[in-house]
Amino acid sequence: MSKNKNTLKKVWKYINRYRFSLCMSILLAAITVALTLYVPILVGYAVDKIVGTGNVNYVGLIKLLVQIGVVVGITAIGQWIMNTINNKITYNVVRDIRDEAFRKIEHLPLSYIDSHPSGEIVSRVIADADQFADGLLMGFTQLFTGVMTILGTLFFMFRINVWIALVVVILTPLSLLVARYIATRTYSMFRKQSETRGEQTSLIDETINNLKVVKAFSREDKCVEEFDAVNEKLYKFSLKAVFFSSITNPATRFVNNIVYAAVGLTGAIAACKGVITVGQLTSFLSYANQYTKPFNEISGVITELQNAIACAERLLNLIAEKPEEPDAADAEVIEEAKGCVDIKNVSFSYSPDKPLIENLSLSVKPGQRIAIVGPTGCGKTTMINLLMRFYDVNGGSVEVDGKDIRKVTRHSLRKSYGMVLQDTWMKAGTIRENITMGRPDATEEEMIEAAKAAHSYGFIRRLPDGFDTVIGEDGGSLSQGQKQLLCITRVMLCLPPMLILDEATSSIDTRTEIRIQKAFAKLMQGRTSFIVAHRLSTIREADVILVMNNGRIIEQGNHNELMKKNGFYADLYNSQFKI
Repeated sequence: MSKNKNTLKKVWKYINRYRFSLCMSILLAAITVALTLYVPILVGYAVDKIVGTGNVNYVGLIKLLVQIGVVVGITAIGQWIMNTINNKITYNVVRDIRDEAFRKIEHLPLSYIDSHPSGEIVSRVIADADQFADGLLMGFTQLFTGVMTILGTLFFMFRINVWIALVVVILTPLSLLVARYIATRTYSMFRKQSETRGEQTSLIDETINNLKVVKAFSREDKCVEEFDAVNEKLYKFSLKAVFFSSITNPATRFVNNIVYAAVGLTGAIAACKGVITVGQLTSFLSYANQYTKPFNEISGVITELQNAIACAERLLNLIAEKPEEPDAADAEVIEEAKGCVDIKNVSFSYSPDKPLIENLSLSVKPGQRIAIVGPTGCGKTTMINLLMRFYDVNGGSVEVDGKDIRKVTRHSLRKSYGMVLQDTWMKAGTIRENITMGRPDATEEEMIEAAKAAHSYGFIRRLPDGFDTVIGEDGGSLSQGQKQLLCITRVMLCLPPMLILDEATSSIDTRTEIRIQKAFAKLMQGRTSFIVAHRLSTIREADVILVMNNGRIIEQGNHNELMKKNGFYADLYNSQFKI
C-alpha cells in the first residue's frame, strides 16, 4: 500500500498542474449530482399529485414534468462539459508524463540502455501510458460523481426518514469490505501483467529487428516457442487479474441489492403506518438505488485504478532513474579542438567484478592517425566509448587539449568528433535530413561535395527524388553499404577536428572501399583520427598502431616497426593472409 501511496503522490504532482480544470470538474460534478438528486424529489411530488381515486392534480403534474425535463437537460449539458474537462486533464497528464519519460531516455546513461531491452522501455512509454490513461479517465469520470452521489443521497434520505436511512448506512460497509478485499488482490496481478506485457513487447521488437538472422539460422520455431511461453505467462496473469476485477462488480451488486431490499421493506412498513407518504417512499427507493449504484462504479474504478497505478509505477520508475552525470557547473566549452588526446592511467570495467581496462596510458599528438587493433573483446570499442564519454572512466583521466573531458561539456566534446560506426543508423525522413543531421545549415553545394567525396552521390542521384527521397526507419530499402556511405557523407559534411572510424567500411565493396580510403586519407589530413579495424591491410598507413589485448596496450608503433618485432601484431597480420 505504501508503494501505491508514493505512486499516487507522484501522479498528483502532474495532475496539480491542471488544478483550475480539476476544480471546474469537481464543481460541475457537484452541480450535476445535486440536480440528479433533485429529480427524485420532483418525482415524489408528482406521485403524490396522482395518489388517490379522483384526486389527480393535472396542472401541478404538468408543471412538475416540465421542471423534471429542464433539470434533466441542464444535468446532461453539465455532464458533457465535465467529461470534456476530464478528458483534457487525463490526456494532458499522460502527455506530460510521456514527454518527461522520453526526455529522461535522452539523458539516461548508456549503461542503462545497454542493460534493458529496448522493447521493454517502449512498452513502458506506450502501452503502460495508455493503460494509465484509461484508469485515470475512469477515475475522473466516476470517482467524483460517485462520492458526491453517496454523500448527497445520504443527506436527502436522512431528511426524509432517519431510521430508514440508518438501515442503509449500517449495511453499506459490507459493500466496501468486499471491494477492498478484492482490490488488494488485483494490484499484484495487474503489475505482473504489465511487466509481462513489456517482456512480450521486447521479444517482438527483438525478433522483428533481427528477422533476417532468425530466418538465416532457421530459428522461427524456437522464436515461436519463446513467444508462446511469454504469451502463456501473460495469459495466466491477465486471466487472474480479469477474474478478480470481474467479480468486484457482481459482489458489490449483490450486497447493494440486499440494501435496496431492506430499504423497500422498512419503507413499505413506514408508509403503511403513515410515517411517510407514497411519494416519499418512491423518492427514498430512488435514492437507495442511486446510493448503491456509485459503490458498483467505484468498485470498478478501484479495479481500473489498480491497473493504472501498476502501469504508472513502471512509467514513473523510468522517469525516476538516475540520469547520466550532468556537466559540471564550471564545465568548459571546447570551441575548436586541436586534437591533442592524452589517456592517463585509465581503468574501466562495465561490471565491478570483471576488470577490462587497467592502467591504460596513451598520448596522441594533433593530426596523428591512431589505429586500434586486437582480438574480439580486447577493449577497442570500449576505448571509443571512453573517448566520446559515453561511459566515464573508473580511474585515471582522458584529456583533450589538456582538459579533462569530465570538466568540459559533453555537447562540445562530441561535436569535436566525427564518428562512423559499423552499425549504421538512419532515421525515418529524407536523405537530406539524414546527411545534414550534424550541420542543418549546410548548403546544397556543400552537401553535394560531401556526397561526392564519400562516393554516395552516384546512388543518391539515381534515387527517385535524389536528396529528397524519403527513406523508412533504419534506412528502409537501402543496402547496408549504401547506409554506411550516407553515414560517411554525414561526417564528410561536418569536417570535425577529430575522427573515430569503427569498421567504417565493413559493408562496402572492395572497389568502393579503396576510393573511400583515399577520401578518408584526404579527410584525415591534419585531423586526429582513431581507427578501429579488423582488416589490418586498411590501417598500414596509420602513424601509430595500438595492439590491444585484455584491456592493455601490448604493442605500439607503426606497421613496419611492429612487423619487425615479429610479435602479436605480426602474427595477427600474417594470419589474415594465410590460406
